[in-house]
Amino acid sequence: MKPVIKYIVRWGAYPIIFGGCAIALLAATSNNLPYWQLVPLISGLGMACVALLEHVQPYEPAWLSDHGDTGVDILHALVSLTLIFLTAESASFLVQFLPVASLWPAHWPTWAQVLLAGAIIDFGLWSMHRASHSNVRLWKLHAIHHSAERLYWLNGERRHPLSALVLGAPGIAVAVFAGAPPEIIGCWLAIVAVHLAFQHANVDYSVGIFRQVLCVAEIHRWHHKRDYEDAQVNFGEFWLIWDHLFGTFHHDRQGVRAGEVGLRDETAPMSYLGQLAWPWRT
Repeated sequence: MKPVIKYIVRWGAYPIIFGGCAIALLAATSNNLPYWQLVPLISGLGMACVALLEHVQPYEPAWLSDHGDTGVDILHALVSLTLIFLTAESASFLVQFLPVASLWPAHWPTWAQVLLAGAIIDFGLWSMHRASHSNVRLWKLHAIHHSAERLYWLNGERRHPLSALVLGAPGIAVAVFAGAPPEIIGCWLAIVAVHLAFQHANVDYSVGIFRQVLCVAEIHRWHHKRDYEDAQVNFGEFWLIWDHLFGTFHHDRQGVRAGEVGLRDETAPMSYLGQLAWPWRT
């Protein structure tokens, strides 16, 4: 590969693809463009670009091959992404019946409202993510996400549906009760969907010093270490602010390689239905 292409992918992949998708999603939301026609499409294009880059410049070539997990991960992604994109619709329905506070700064620009909703939702995700590592029952649901023995773009959506609800519901509920418009919440979750593809991507890319505040792949891989004791770090979904504040941030330039991720003492079933039933069998 030509050095210039390698340089562009390494330093330009995240800001160009993720940044471009975020700008497009904010523009669509600001201009009240049709949600279902545009938002999933923009996020899907961003994730497709990440999948393509894995074959252009992989971080770990051994993770390119199918480990018997691609099919089940596609099913996980379809379910998880459906839940993500239905959140705005669900919020629109619920606010008709719930006592919603008038605290939301609706006069702010769209991008500022999305960031505020993102901060609320992200802290909820961080809190429940950490709880899922310390509570035995929650861990049984969450362990499916950690059962993957390679990291690639689809891993971000490899979640038990109940675990996804446990992780996302508290923060989203707070945002809804605070008066956040459903389209603002939907915009943030669509942005996060692209970020999650990058967070688990098998792409040799970097964000430089911004890895101190953004939970990208080089930071998040440590969270997937096979040794459970080593994986109690970097719980952030998007930001690492909470990990810095609560002492769970970790980074080492050595990096995590093939054979170092997954579960140490357990092996998850390879089928989708088997993985859904697994938490109640272990």
